[in-house]
Amino acid sequence: MVLTFKQKFNKKYGFDKDESHSIEDISKITGYTLKGLKDIFSKGEGAYFSNPQSVRKGITSSQQWAIARVYASVSAGSKSAKIDVNELKPRKGFHLMPDGSIMKGDSHS
Repeated sequence: MVLTFKQKFNKKYGFDKDESHSIEDISKITGYTLKGLKDIFSKGEGAYFSNPQSVRKGITSSQQWAIARVYASVSAGSKSAKIDVNELKPRKGFHLMPDGSIMKGDSHS
């Protein structure tokens, strides 16, 4: 079985496979700015309406599609992470690694 980006997120951070998180939670857990994640969420909602043929079966709302995009975007190396790179900014005290992941602490450590 292929894991969803939400399930990969939960596995990486030690949560139950299908546990849900708010955008605020995802920001705190990953170190990405809340503003950036909210911008990605908004882009996901817009995509739900502007490109309905791309929406997968089982998705019943723009909010589901948008939060799925957020989970995908915080997954380093994903297509969404590459598309949303301008929105994925580290919060204060975090820095981006060359592979696109984020680490807590000074970038010169």
